[in-house]
Amino acid sequence: MAADRAEKDHVTIILNRPKYAGNIGSVARCMKNTGLRNLSVVTDRTYDREEMLRMSTHCAADIVDNIMYWNTLRDAVAESHYIVGTTARRGSKSARQPLTVPREMAETLAPLSHHNNIALIFGPEDRGLTNDELKFCHTLVTIPTADDLRSLNLSQAVMICCYEILIAFQESVPRFTPRLASSRELEEMYDHLRDMFMTIDFINHENPDYWMMNVRRLLSRFHLHSKEVKIIRGICRHMERYAKKQNA
Repeated sequence: MAADRAEKDHVTIILNRPKYAGNIGSVARCMKNTGLRNLSVVTDRTYDREEMLRMSTHCAADIVDNIMYWNTLRDAVAESHYIVGTTARRGSKSARQPLTVPREMAETLAPLSHHNNIALIFGPEDRGLTNDELKFCHTLVTIPTADDLRSLNLSQAVMICCYEILIAFQESVPRFTPRLASSRELEEMYDHLRDMFMTIDFINHENPDYWMMNVRRLLSRFHLHSKEVKIIRGICRHMERYAKKQNA
């Protein structure tokens, strides 16, 4: 059970700009029910602590008191190695990653959690995560529902995902899994790739981030390690030098 607890300590639930303090407290209670305790909130406002504690109950007060607050989602996931985004939208857009369901997601996370920091992101109650926010994610999870009512409230969605993590982690047999590149390393690599692609006129200069979406989708399939990210950035530097010589 000690190993199980250590794995769960590598999992962080991130609420991206939630609207209601009570929902944060309800999420904390769901996490306590399933043995998770790392909660981060991305926000530019303050929330009523008493309302959070009222919905969390005294049992999960420690989770509320230890919430990590961040100004941006990029900062919140910077030290994460594998990032899961949640979505209720199933349309096929360029920014979308392949969709999975909570059970499959949890089974994937169990072995990765031994040596990697995992982030599971939930968007605002009224709109979910935007395409620009989903770009940080390695995979997306959607919760199947009946057609009569597809919407779930925030704590319901968190509880379903956390429950599957609880079950998958209890059944997981420890085995070697490599440490992946952190989100900070990946974002710096994507910034470098974008600048290099613009230097060699590979992508449109007017909206480079739009054209980078397909690059992100391609590279996110490979679960890059730190060393591999450094190799890609080294290639970028050499290509930039070559391009400058050609244009001199």
